[in-house]
Amino acid sequence: MSSPWTQARRAARMNPSIIREILKVTEKPGILSMAGGLPSADTFPVDALKAACDQVLSKNAKEALQYASSEGFAPLREWVAAKVGSLGLNARPDQVLITSGSQQGLDLVGKILCDAGAPVAVETPTYLGALQAFTPYEPIFTSLASDEQGVRPEAFGQLPHDAPGTRFAYLLPNYQNPTGRVMSLARREAVVAAAQAARVPIVEDNPYGDLWFDEPPPASLSSLWPEGSVYLGSFSKVLTPGFRLGYIVAPDELYPKLLQAKQAADLHTPGFNQRVVHEVIKNGFLDLHVPKIRARYKANRDAMAAALQEHLPPGCEWQSPAGGMFFWIRLPEGFDAMALLPLAVEAGIAYVPGAAFYAHKPDPRSLRLSFVTLTPELITEGVAILGRVLREALVETAETTTP
Repeated sequence: MSSPWTQARRAARMNPSIIREILKVTEKPGILSMAGGLPSADTFPVDALKAACDQVLSKNAKEALQYASSEGFAPLREWVAAKVGSLGLNARPDQVLITSGSQQGLDLVGKILCDAGAPVAVETPTYLGALQAFTPYEPIFTSLASDEQGVRPEAFGQLPHDAPGTRFAYLLPNYQNPTGRVMSLARREAVVAAAQAARVPIVEDNPYGDLWFDEPPPASLSSLWPEGSVYLGSFSKVLTPGFRLGYIVAPDELYPKLLQAKQAADLHTPGFNQRVVHEVIKNGFLDLHVPKIRARYKANRDAMAAALQEHLPPGCEWQSPAGGMFFWIRLPEGFDAMALLPLAVEAGIAYVPGAAFYAHKPDPRSLRLSFVTLTPELITEGVAILGRVLREALVETAETTTP
């Protein structure tokens, strides 16, 4: 008997996340995983969250456990408005929409701005989760030429300007996933000027901006063009991802439609989670907590940088990130990171092949390493394993190509 189900056209465009598939492999005993973009669980403020849960349930249990407004918990929205104000973005609380993680924010943006066949511009490479979020709405992705500082301003002049026109450019200016790169202030100003000239709005995603090591990043892109930007933030990297709490700061023109899309998606982000997080952060907790995360991650970054220098074979390329969670590695000519992954896993190390992060023309030589979930000692061990796998592959390649 034939199936009675007919799936929507958009369903055929959905693909599983390669990162999530790799994470299944890393659950096997003995695998040192540098694959997932997971914050270190050792940074989760369990005691503070436990105390906040008790406080919320003792003082406001009925309100916290009831349905809540779609916009979000008002005091938390006020906190977010003040937070982005410190980044140069002057926003009112009624421009803040609390989301179920910034990943939902991406989905809501795609829902109200993407049409089938309409261009959406992304960096080269870009965040895989954004490609997954936008893809069901059937845009045509345009890859913006990028370098070690991110998107190049002149790339905006090469975007299509005819109808329907590029709906937005999706950019991660701070310690980008997957490359770890950060835009300088001069580059930000040039990018915003180019986007304005091309009349291409900006969707700015900033989950890693608080994870700087030596100095904070420059002002947000959105602060340079508030009416032409949507800003996305998250509590996942500074508190805990398990609460699934993020936010959108949107111009007045877009906010009502984003709110309607949110209402249709899940009515509201869990009110209990919002109240607990606000209880934790309202008196400046993050000012003390986040520097501890930075110090931990910086030590891990330094350990990975030293290990890469010692163990990777000649011809590998990388830059040491100034913040965030990732190293972006380019292997020597002729290497394929995807083809090498099973050998690496068999040897006891997992990474993410970089090809998944490209909208077009993937670079098979690239891979992403996360440095925040392992200890410095295990990072050194894992990179040594990776180096050994690469050197063995080099020897095999030389043997097969020698007449």
